[in-house]
Amino acid sequence: VERFHLFGYGAQLPEAVRDVLKEYDRKATAGRSKQERLKLVMQALIGVWLVLALAFHLAEVGLIGLSVIVLATSLCGVNDEHAIGKAFQEALPFTALLTVFFTVVAVIIEQHLFSPVIQFVLRAEPASQLSLFYLFNGLLSSVSDNVFVGTVYINEARTALETGAIGLKQFELLAVAINTGTNLPSVATPNGQAAFLFLLTSALAPLVRLSYGRMVWMALPYTVVLTVVGLLCVQFTLEPATELLTQWHWLTLPSIDAV
Repeated sequence: VERFHLFGYGAQLPEAVRDVLKEYDRKATAGRSKQERLKLVMQALIGVWLVLALAFHLAEVGLIGLSVIVLATSLCGVNDEHAIGKAFQEALPFTALLTVFFTVVAVIIEQHLFSPVIQFVLRAEPASQLSLFYLFNGLLSSVSDNVFVGTVYINEARTALETGAIGLKQFELLAVAINTGTNLPSVATPNGQAAFLFLLTSALAPLVRLSYGRMVWMALPYTVVLTVVGLLCVQFTLEPATELLTQWHWLTLPSIDAV
């Protein structure tokens, strides 16, 4: 898509704009004090901590995020609550949409609106359940936030496990299919990915002429490729790969009490 300038990709930065950016960077670097440079170093180190903490699951995600806020504000000398509050202004529209999503998911859970879909999938053959969960989960994740949809689906799958509708091994495979379905096809719309939605509601979006329809159009090639590749992997490689890794003792099934 970059090579052939498809779906809005492959745009070239005008040389005049690049010159302006280079000149601004040169002046900003020359006028930066030692204290400001130390702040940038601290922010870079905090970024490294964020990546490592998330990669190795060193704590709960919320605690990692809180640690980043505490470290960034304390090490950069930001101790005024009004100055801290400005950092959250950009996220207010995004937070409002998250509140709406929470409300929608709460209604879905209380009214059991996903139950017919879940029952339809569970009545299918075990070999077909993985791809069906993947597809239905991906479809709904592109409409609402993928994390919320995945939470509903995994709770329904756990209920099926507790009632004996599926076994522990099948539950483990369904959990992978659900997690994959929430992350790959959900790139179709900004609704599905929180990062896309945050960008769409930010002050940067109107400056770069970024609209909802443009984001959907630019995400289309990624949606097609990720959805197809994910479906093929879930259908044809998930179970054999799991069996192989289990035989190598790289994977172990937890007990039902641990689920």
